[in-house]
Amino acid sequence: MNPIQLFDPDSCTYTYVLFDEASREALIIDPVDVQLERDLTVLREHDLRLRWVLETHAHADHITSALWLAEHTGALTAAPAACGIVTVHRPLQHGDEVTFGSQRVRALATPGHTAGSMSYFWERATSQGVQRHVFTGDTLLIDGCGRTDFQSGDAAALYRSITEVLFALPDDTVVWPGHDYRGRTHSTIGHEKAHNARVAGRTLDEFVALMNGLNLSRPRRMDEAVPANLHGGIRHDADGAALDAPQPADGYAGDVPPAVAWDWVQQGRAVLVDVRTDAEREWVGYVPGAVPLAWKQWPGMQPNPGFDDGVRSLLRGDGRPLLMLCRSGARSIAAARRATELGATAYNVLEGFEGDLDEHGQRGRRGGWRYRGLPWRQN
Repeated sequence: MNPIQLFDPDSCTYTYVLFDEASREALIIDPVDVQLERDLTVLREHDLRLRWVLETHAHADHITSALWLAEHTGALTAAPAACGIVTVHRPLQHGDEVTFGSQRVRALATPGHTAGSMSYFWERATSQGVQRHVFTGDTLLIDGCGRTDFQSGDAAALYRSITEVLFALPDDTVVWPGHDYRGRTHSTIGHEKAHNARVAGRTLDEFVALMNGLNLSRPRRMDEAVPANLHGGIRHDADGAALDAPQPADGYAGDVPPAVAWDWVQQGRAVLVDVRTDAEREWVGYVPGAVPLAWKQWPGMQPNPGFDDGVRSLLRGDGRPLLMLCRSGARSIAAARRATELGATAYNVLEGFEGDLDEHGQRGRRGGWRYRGLPWRQN
């Protein structure tokens, strides 16, 4: 089946994997953090290469695994620009398209459940003809719709999104909702236009009155989920500090997952230090916002005599912790240990960094670069 529909029983969330049969490139919509291993297993079992992780909105009932999927697979993340998710590689506007292999999905702005909510429309050619799918998140559910009483919700905007955007799609378009609480898996635009209990046959004023009178209980995970989802799934405490803490290490402050490191950089809590050689930076690209300070240099990868002075200069600055970044994660460990000896609070950023492949299968600046799919990117 394409799309592959997956279900999280705790939040009743549907996650979708779409793929291009020829290239085996895929995207995933609305993944859930506790289902990370399941989703990675699905990708492996279907021999899929994940290109994109998409969100329909910033969820209040579960935490996304967006950045963890990016870290594991090298995928890029995308989400509605109006949601304000700070970690996405590509903020999406209405009409934007995301491609995977020869396939593409089109972003449809459908605000109302939240101000930034989006749906994704996929028109797919098959041997039986054209199939149309729309992934509606919490905007349009089977025989219902998302609530509008929190998180920038707007009942009038939701009514217009459903009736003017989604109901303008062909009637045979398959509706794949973000949730269902009664075991239903999909519907069609035609069916929802005729039978949806909240929308069908109602005027705007009737719909707004209905939505304003629902008196629903507050989502139990909202205070935890929304802040985390605005940072790609990284959980935060009340003071805004990331809860996915670095792991202690011998001789330096600790090992930091790339997603946490990116979060710290965005908050201004740490200084990113690129310890690759000058030649690597010149060929592959420069990390935006990083301090270039080589640990070793060509020829012969000799120790860089300027490294110590560079660290001391950073210490004379604002004294923030240093996040050491390299290609493979080896030099950054050595650099973190030396910086610690010099009095810095230094961390190693896990996994390593490498360029994208160019059209000839070579790594280098023509292919751009990425750090494990996170938004440290230059094209």
